[in-house]
Amino acid sequence: MRSDEALALFDRLATVDTGFLLGNWKGEEFPTGHPLDGALAAYGWRGKRFDSAEHVQPLVFARGGREFAVRPRGLWPGVPLLLRWPWLKDPTVARVGRGLLPLLATRRSHARLRMLQFRGHLTAAMLYDELPIQDVFRRLEADAVLGLMDMKGMETPFFFVLRRAPGDGPRR
Repeated sequence: MRSDEALALFDRLATVDTGFLLGNWKGEEFPTGHPLDGALAAYGWRGKRFDSAEHVQPLVFARGGREFAVRPRGLWPGVPLLLRWPWLKDPTVARVGRGLLPLLATRRSHARLRMLQFRGHLTAAMLYDELPIQDVFRRLEADAVLGLMDMKGMETPFFFVLRRAPGDGPRR
């Protein structure tokens, strides 16, 4: 799917409130031809954890069967590099990067949830504490949302899907 088609789909989907997002969510890629497509999967991204509206772990990764949250600001320098050099998603390069991710592990929250007016609708958004990024969400299925990463300076949004983790029941 192209980015413009993904935006049209996003605009058709129902909004969600912040309470709906509380819990653990497993992440999946939603390819649109964006330069970041494939990067999260290559580096072992697992999803996001919304503990409360004020305490969110926006980047949860896995290595050796262990999940851990990463401080987004520690990954920030890599984003412009990934946008410029797609070879950084190569499995060999990514394996080295995955090995370094535990050095950026954190237990502190690095984002928060807010209701945000976006593309004409009030819906839940995750605001990064230290970066010019917001992830905006719309309901894709009963326990799945389509996320749109809106980053200052990025020409087109990056899309992803979050599915509620098994055993983590719906919250209202």
